[in-house]
Amino acid sequence: MQNQTNTPREVAIQITGLKKQYKLGQIGGGTLTADLQSWWSRVRGKEDPNVKIGTDTRLFGKTFMALNGVDLTVYKGEALGIIGRNGAGKSTMLKVLSRITAPTEGEIRLNGRVASMLEVGTGFNQEMTGRENIYMNGAILGMTKAEVDAKLDQIIEFSECGDFIDTPVKRYSSGMFVKLAFAVAAHLDSEIMVMDEVLAVGDMKFQQKCLGKMSDVAGQEGRTVLYVSHNMSTIRQLCTRCVVLDQGRVIFEGDVEQAIAVYMDTTDVNVVHYDLDDVGRMNVGAGQRFRLQSLDFVDKESSVSADTEKVRVRIQWFVTEPFAGIHMKMNLHFRDSSPVGITHPVNLGAAEPGRTYTTTFEFDPSLLGEGQYFFYLDIFDGDMRTAVCLDKPVTEFRFEVTSTDLTMPEWAAGWGRIHFPPVKLIEDSI
Repeated sequence: MQNQTNTPREVAIQITGLKKQYKLGQIGGGTLTADLQSWWSRVRGKEDPNVKIGTDTRLFGKTFMALNGVDLTVYKGEALGIIGRNGAGKSTMLKVLSRITAPTEGEIRLNGRVASMLEVGTGFNQEMTGRENIYMNGAILGMTKAEVDAKLDQIIEFSECGDFIDTPVKRYSSGMFVKLAFAVAAHLDSEIMVMDEVLAVGDMKFQQKCLGKMSDVAGQEGRTVLYVSHNMSTIRQLCTRCVVLDQGRVIFEGDVEQAIAVYMDTTDVNVVHYDLDDVGRMNVGAGQRFRLQSLDFVDKESSVSADTEKVRVRIQWFVTEPFAGIHMKMNLHFRDSSPVGITHPVNLGAAEPGRTYTTTFEFDPSLLGEGQYFFYLDIFDGDMRTAVCLDKPVTEFRFEVTSTDLTMPEWAAGWGRIHFPPVKLIEDSI
């Protein structure tokens, strides 16, 4: 009988004891004079003359561990999903792997070149054409002109931007920009691809096209993919293994479905206030002309509501230019990221530049089955046919619906998430 030995898997990334510590508060004032003024004011117990209005000076000197002792092995040809709540350390880990920021402690060994797509169009020059940006990104990866030439036609075809490839990318629509940026990252020769929520943008057809390409990259081409997302359906489609981060630590590593179950157990429906100024945005250019600053569940100690009560939400927002009308809709999802539906758009009214506005709205959860949900807010200019995204934070605003109807039998998951009202009886005439 012949002995069989398992061939050891080739390691693409080895992370050991990774820590990343941030110092909270203002680090530098931009000039030596400003830094000295700030230091001397703090020594004397006086107000810092260089602090921006609204900054919490109590944070000075305090530290925050974004990553706190991460040990992880990623193998060649693997599509690894990284999930966790906002602030769990997902994006920080990708930034460290991409050498955008340095670790505080720990060791990272990379076996291959890394192509990063932490936000759409990372590394793109707005003044250069699409073609020029392709060559520039190839050069950053260490590729020769001849190597980029061999990939050029594939990139252009995939991006669907062939007619505009010699146009400066600053003139591209957000959809065109997304397509080209993804095409460049997916086709240039890098052994490791790092992506953070990039598939949350673009139309559904393009998203499916990207998922198919990523599956080919990891499965057939043998490249390694690290993918961060809050969308569990894309995690299921793309990833072969999954890691759950919580408070900078790995709390689970293994099967995708088990990881999703662990992740959902870590979600918190007791958050009633969200600061949105510093969170990421889903769309290119979002949050610049219009910016959501905060969201609150009004008069609530938790975001749990009975299906008989209206849920009131207050948002604070700021604009940098005049608008004749601003529209808003909610994108509703169940806790596992499966879509539930969207609300009809509502007009927030006109707005003047340089002003901060507060808007309170309410929605009715009575049609939803019992369970945990979240929504995204989508702010846009114009009607739905010509809508231009103004702002869409990546934050999931979570809430829970509890049922008060004792006449309903136990809810079956296979029925979906919509609780239909009773049918209306109509008497037949004789």
